[in-house]
Amino acid sequence: MPSSPPVMSDLDLFADDILPDPYPTFAALRDLGPVVYLPTNNVYALTRYDVIRGALADTDTLSSRTVGFNPMANDALRGTSLASDPPVHTELRATLTENLSPRALRGLKGTIEAKAHALVADLVAKGSFEAIDALARAFPLEIVADLIGFTGTVRENMLRWGQAAMEVLGPRNQRTAENFPIAGELYAWCSQVTADDLTPGSVGRGIFDAEARGAVPPGAAGHIIHQYLGAGVDTTIASIGNIVALFAAHPDQFDLVRADPTLVPAAFNEVLRYWVPLHAWGRAVTRDVDIDGTVIPAGAQAAILLGAGNRDPRHFDDPDTFRIERNPVDHLSFGYGPHGCAGQGLARLEGHAVIAALATHASHLVAGDPIRKPSNTTRSIDRLEILEVLPA
Repeated sequence: MPSSPPVMSDLDLFADDILPDPYPTFAALRDLGPVVYLPTNNVYALTRYDVIRGALADTDTLSSRTVGFNPMANDALRGTSLASDPPVHTELRATLTENLSPRALRGLKGTIEAKAHALVADLVAKGSFEAIDALARAFPLEIVADLIGFTGTVRENMLRWGQAAMEVLGPRNQRTAENFPIAGELYAWCSQVTADDLTPGSVGRGIFDAEARGAVPPGAAGHIIHQYLGAGVDTTIASIGNIVALFAAHPDQFDLVRADPTLVPAAFNEVLRYWVPLHAWGRAVTRDVDIDGTVIPAGAQAAILLGAGNRDPRHFDDPDTFRIERNPVDHLSFGYGPHGCAGQGLARLEGHAVIAALATHASHLVAGDPIRKPSNTTRSIDRLEILEVLPA
């Protein structure tokens, strides 16, 4: 196929009226083409499943050195596994994933499940509750704090630091500017943290042990801990909030899980496919590349629209319907290729535990309208009132 000039759209991918519900925008861009240039953001948006998956696999052509959409954020992330490519990325990620492998997480499974059941049982007993603060935020914050060994001030600041670390990945807009000082607090702490600041026996201590034995470069331990908090917590919070909202909105799907607990993993996959936690993810284009007939020039910035790929009808049948039995194991919400989410094993443990606990302790959820605020990177529910919950 001969290459052609890129299709263009004048929309702002990070506009306040798009961010709370980007799916109509994703559909419109996907219909325009697999690659759409957005002059307002100066990015080439990748919109279709196969193109996105191929781009994520090709780290030589689409580099992770600019995962964010402004230079300050990308400069701050330099040297982290999030913003590096193989072979440097491979070395840094090895220590990150060492503590997040299925074998390493096996011992946590029982603890995570017990915490989820205790928390959900208590909320169900109240008859009504606000699901985001009480569950979606409370549960993963406690899990990660215990896992990494955070104490005191750090534990208290995890939510605001994690949210800010994701917000500053956006373009130079008001949200980015307001959150840079808060993200700077996290960066400053990670730059000076020592093993003694973390609880004995924690994963955080283990990362410093790896640095001491030369498994990662000197000074890398703080960067790795930054990624646990900066890249993982906010997206897990979003996913758990989405679980509650979707099962309240689709009681027939909730009934399926209640009747068959083996559907829990499939249900979580469908939650992730249907409502992706990440709005857009950046990549630096290292050379002129022809993608489905459109040439993206070297030096350009690509915007990976994972949510657009997850709703691509070329790949998923009836993609705008929430249907847990489809079990979309190939969804894009954890990324793909060398940069596939390092913490996905932990996220699955947490998501599965929450779904199983809800299915065990509740028989029906009645929710108010989910309240969302515009956010540059993480698409999450800010408030969700469960007006009535019937016990199982």
